[in-house]
Amino acid sequence: MTPGKRALDLILALLLSVVLAPVALVIALLILVRDGRPVFYVSERMKTASEPFQLWKFRTMTVVDTDSGVSGGDKAARLTKHGRFLRRTRMDEIPQLWNVLRGDISFVGPRPPLRLYVQRFPELYVEVLQSRPGITGLATLYYHRHEERLLADCETAQETDAVYSRRCVPRKAELDLIYRKRRSVAMDLRLIAMTAARAAGRDLKSCGLLGGRRDRNRP
Repeated sequence: MTPGKRALDLILALLLSVVLAPVALVIALLILVRDGRPVFYVSERMKTASEPFQLWKFRTMTVVDTDSGVSGGDKAARLTKHGRFLRRTRMDEIPQLWNVLRGDISFVGPRPPLRLYVQRFPELYVEVLQSRPGITGLATLYYHRHEERLLADCETAQETDAVYSRRCVPRKAELDLIYRKRRSVAMDLRLIAMTAARAAGRDLKSCGLLGGRRDRNRP
Protein backbone atom coordinates (compact mmCIF):
# COMPACT_ATOMS: atom_id res chain seq x y z
CA MET A 1 0.00 0.00 0.00
CA THR A 2 1.39 3.38 -0.98
CA PRO A 3 1.74 6.19 1.61
CA GLY A 4 -0.86 8.25 -0.27
CA LYS A 5 -3.42 5.43 -0.21
CA ARG A 6 -2.81 4.78 3.49
CA ALA A 7 -3.12 8.49 4.29
CA LEU A 8 -6.44 8.63 2.41
CA ASP A 9 -7.69 5.60 4.34
CA LEU A 10 -6.76 7.08 7.72
CA ILE A 11 -8.25 10.51 7.01
CA LEU A 12 -11.55 9.10 5.69
CA ALA A 13 -11.81 6.46 8.42
CA LEU A 14 -11.28 9.01 11.19
CA LEU A 15 -13.77 11.47 9.68
CA LEU A 16 -16.41 8.82 9.06
CA SER A 17 -15.90 7.33 12.52
CA VAL A 18 -16.90 10.69 14.03
CA VAL A 19 -19.76 11.37 11.60
CA LEU A 20 -21.23 7.87 11.75
CA ALA A 21 -20.77 7.25 15.49
CA PRO A 22 -24.40 8.24 16.34
CA VAL A 23 -25.71 6.06 13.49
CA ALA A 24 -23.58 3.12 14.62
CA LEU A 25 -24.85 3.51 18.19
CA VAL A 26 -28.48 3.48 17.07
CA ILE A 27 -27.90 0.40 14.90
CA ALA A 28 -26.12 -1.40 17.74
CA LEU A 29 -28.95 -0.65 20.18
CA LEU A 30 -31.59 -1.69 17.64
CA ILE A 31 -29.90 -5.05 17.07
CA LEU A 32 -29.44 -5.57 20.81
CA VAL A 33 -33.08 -4.81 21.62
CA ARG A 34 -34.72 -6.51 18.65
CA ASP A 35 -32.42 -9.46 17.95
CA GLY A 36 -30.29 -9.82 21.06
CA ARG A 37 -26.61 -10.62 21.28
CA PRO A 38 -24.20 -10.67 19.58
CA VAL A 39 -24.42 -7.23 18.02
CA PHE A 40 -21.43 -7.81 15.78
CA TYR A 41 -20.59 -10.54 13.31
CA VAL A 42 -16.86 -11.30 13.26
CA SER A 43 -15.49 -13.54 10.54
CA GLU A 44 -12.05 -14.63 9.43
CA ARG A 45 -10.94 -13.19 6.10
CA MET A 46 -7.61 -13.16 4.31
CA LYS A 47 -5.44 -10.03 4.05
CA THR A 48 -2.86 -11.85 1.92
CA ALA A 49 -2.74 -15.39 0.59
CA SER A 50 -1.28 -16.49 3.94
CA GLU A 51 -2.31 -13.82 6.48
CA PRO A 52 -5.79 -13.90 8.05
CA PHE A 53 -7.59 -11.20 10.04
CA GLN A 54 -10.95 -10.73 11.74
CA LEU A 55 -13.49 -8.71 9.71
CA TRP A 56 -16.18 -6.85 11.67
CA LYS A 57 -19.78 -6.20 10.62
CA PHE A 58 -23.10 -5.56 12.31
CA ARG A 59 -24.95 -8.87 12.61
CA THR A 60 -27.67 -9.25 9.98
CA MET A 61 -28.58 -12.94 10.40
CA THR A 62 -29.86 -15.19 13.14
CA VAL A 63 -27.13 -17.10 14.93
CA VAL A 64 -26.51 -20.78 14.17
CA ASP A 65 -23.94 -23.19 15.59
CA THR A 66 -22.26 -23.72 12.23
CA ASP A 67 -21.96 -21.04 9.61
CA SER A 68 -19.58 -21.18 6.68
CA GLY A 69 -19.26 -20.11 3.08
CA VAL A 70 -20.70 -17.13 1.25
CA SER A 71 -24.31 -16.01 1.61
CA GLY A 72 -26.75 -17.42 -0.91
CA GLY A 73 -30.39 -18.33 -1.13
CA ASP A 74 -29.78 -21.12 1.36
CA LYS A 75 -29.21 -18.47 4.06
CA ALA A 76 -31.99 -16.07 3.05
CA ALA A 77 -34.39 -17.27 5.74
CA ARG A 78 -31.82 -16.30 8.40
CA LEU A 79 -31.78 -12.61 7.47
CA THR A 80 -33.32 -10.48 10.18
CA LYS A 81 -35.89 -7.80 9.42
CA HIS A 82 -33.38 -5.03 9.95
CA GLY A 83 -30.57 -7.09 8.44
CA ARG A 84 -32.05 -6.76 4.96
CA PHE A 85 -32.07 -2.97 5.26
CA LEU A 86 -28.55 -2.85 6.68
CA ARG A 87 -27.23 -4.96 3.83
CA ARG A 88 -29.06 -3.02 1.15
CA THR A 89 -27.66 0.29 2.40
CA ARG A 90 -24.31 -1.29 3.37
CA MET A 91 -24.61 0.13 6.87
CA ASP A 92 -23.77 -3.32 8.23
CA GLU A 93 -20.20 -2.53 7.13
CA ILE A 94 -19.74 0.56 9.34
CA PRO A 95 -17.69 -1.46 11.88
CA GLN A 96 -15.17 -2.12 9.12
CA LEU A 97 -13.88 1.39 9.71
CA TRP A 98 -12.04 -0.26 12.62
CA ASN A 99 -10.45 -2.70 10.16
CA VAL A 100 -9.39 0.23 7.98
CA LEU A 101 -7.81 2.05 10.94
CA ARG A 102 -5.95 -1.13 11.89
CA GLY A 103 -4.64 -1.51 8.36
CA ASP A 104 -6.36 -4.85 7.77
CA ILE A 105 -8.19 -3.45 4.75
CA SER A 106 -8.36 -0.31 2.65
CA PHE A 107 -11.42 1.62 1.51
CA VAL A 108 -10.85 0.39 -2.05
CA GLY A 109 -9.60 -3.01 -3.13
CA PRO A 110 -10.78 -6.59 -3.67
CA ARG A 111 -13.27 -7.81 -1.11
CA PRO A 112 -11.38 -9.88 1.48
CA PRO A 113 -11.97 -13.57 0.68
CA LEU A 114 -12.65 -16.51 2.92
CA ARG A 115 -9.71 -18.81 3.60
CA LEU A 116 -11.66 -21.60 1.85
CA TYR A 117 -11.45 -19.91 -1.54
CA VAL A 118 -7.88 -18.74 -1.13
CA GLN A 119 -6.89 -22.35 -0.51
CA ARG A 120 -9.00 -23.57 -3.42
CA PHE A 121 -7.61 -21.00 -5.88
CA PRO A 122 -4.12 -20.23 -4.52
CA GLU A 123 -2.52 -19.01 -7.76
CA LEU A 124 -5.43 -16.66 -8.45
CA TYR A 125 -5.49 -15.11 -4.98
CA VAL A 126 -1.73 -14.68 -4.82
CA GLU A 127 -2.25 -12.17 -7.65
CA VAL A 128 -5.50 -10.63 -6.40
CA LEU A 129 -4.26 -10.08 -2.84
CA GLN A 130 -1.24 -8.13 -3.95
CA SER A 131 -3.73 -5.28 -3.56
CA ARG A 132 -4.88 -4.65 0.02
CA PRO A 133 -8.48 -5.89 0.37
CA GLY A 134 -11.10 -3.16 0.58
CA ILE A 135 -14.64 -2.23 1.58
CA THR A 136 -15.49 -1.43 -2.01
CA GLY A 137 -13.88 -1.80 -5.42
CA LEU A 138 -14.46 -2.56 -9.07
CA ALA A 139 -15.87 -6.02 -8.38
CA THR A 140 -18.20 -4.61 -5.72
CA LEU A 141 -19.54 -1.91 -8.03
CA TYR A 142 -19.69 -3.80 -11.30
CA TYR A 143 -20.44 -7.38 -10.28
CA HIS A 144 -21.86 -7.57 -6.75
CA ARG A 145 -25.53 -7.21 -7.72
CA HIS A 146 -25.16 -9.84 -10.44
CA GLU A 147 -23.46 -12.11 -7.90
CA GLU A 148 -26.35 -11.63 -5.48
CA ARG A 149 -28.83 -12.63 -8.21
CA LEU A 150 -26.82 -15.75 -9.05
CA LEU A 151 -26.53 -16.86 -5.44
CA ALA A 152 -30.13 -16.00 -4.53
CA ASP A 153 -31.34 -18.94 -6.61
CA CYS A 154 -29.15 -21.43 -4.72
CA GLU A 155 -31.10 -23.66 -2.36
CA THR A 156 -28.28 -25.45 -0.56
CA ALA A 157 -24.86 -24.53 0.80
CA GLN A 158 -23.28 -26.92 -1.69
CA GLU A 159 -25.02 -25.24 -4.63
CA THR A 160 -24.04 -21.79 -3.35
CA ASP A 161 -20.42 -22.88 -3.07
CA ALA A 162 -20.41 -24.39 -6.57
CA VAL A 163 -21.97 -21.32 -8.23
CA TYR A 164 -19.70 -18.92 -6.36
CA SER A 165 -16.57 -20.92 -7.23
CA ARG A 166 -17.45 -21.43 -10.88
CA ARG A 167 -19.09 -18.15 -11.85
CA CYS A 168 -18.19 -15.47 -9.29
CA VAL A 169 -14.59 -16.04 -8.24
CA PRO A 170 -13.06 -15.82 -11.77
CA ARG A 171 -15.08 -12.77 -12.80
CA LYS A 172 -14.41 -10.85 -9.60
CA ALA A 173 -10.72 -11.67 -9.83
CA GLU A 174 -10.62 -10.31 -13.37
CA LEU A 175 -12.03 -6.99 -12.18
CA ASP A 176 -9.73 -6.92 -9.16
CA LEU A 177 -6.71 -7.37 -11.42
CA ILE A 178 -7.92 -4.50 -13.63
CA TYR A 179 -8.00 -2.35 -10.49
CA ARG A 180 -4.49 -3.45 -9.58
CA LYS A 181 -3.17 -2.21 -12.92
CA ARG A 182 -4.97 1.15 -12.75
CA ARG A 183 -5.04 1.92 -9.03
CA SER A 184 -4.31 5.45 -7.84
CA VAL A 185 -5.59 7.82 -5.16
CA ALA A 186 -7.71 9.56 -7.80
CA MET A 187 -9.26 6.28 -8.86
CA ASP A 188 -9.93 5.35 -5.23
CA LEU A 189 -11.76 8.63 -4.68
CA ARG A 190 -13.86 8.03 -7.78
CA LEU A 191 -14.81 4.52 -6.68
CA ILE A 192 -15.65 5.73 -3.16
CA ALA A 193 -17.93 8.40 -4.65
CA MET A 194 -19.62 5.80 -6.86
CA THR A 195 -20.14 3.51 -3.86
CA ALA A 196 -21.70 6.34 -1.83
CA ALA A 197 -24.01 7.19 -4.73
CA ARG A 198 -25.17 3.60 -5.06
CA ALA A 199 -25.70 3.22 -1.30
CA ALA A 200 -27.90 6.33 -1.47
CA GLY A 201 -29.96 4.68 -4.20
CA ARG A 202 -28.75 6.88 -7.04
CA ASP A 203 -28.07 5.56 -10.52
CA LEU A 204 -24.35 5.85 -11.28
CA LYS A 205 -24.85 7.13 -14.82
CA SER A 206 -27.25 9.82 -13.65
CA CYS A 207 -24.56 10.95 -11.20
CA GLY A 208 -22.17 11.50 -14.10
CA LEU A 209 -19.69 9.10 -12.55
CA LEU A 210 -19.47 6.55 -15.32
CA GLY A 211 -18.74 9.02 -18.05
CA GLY A 212 -20.19 7.43 -21.15
CA ARG A 213 -21.40 4.05 -22.30
CA ARG A 214 -19.47 1.06 -21.10
CA ASP A 215 -19.98 -2.61 -20.63
CA ARG A 216 -21.68 -2.93 -17.24
CA ASN A 217 -19.03 -5.31 -15.97
CA ARG A 218 -16.02 -3.47 -17.36
CA PRO A 219 -14.87 -0.09 -16.01
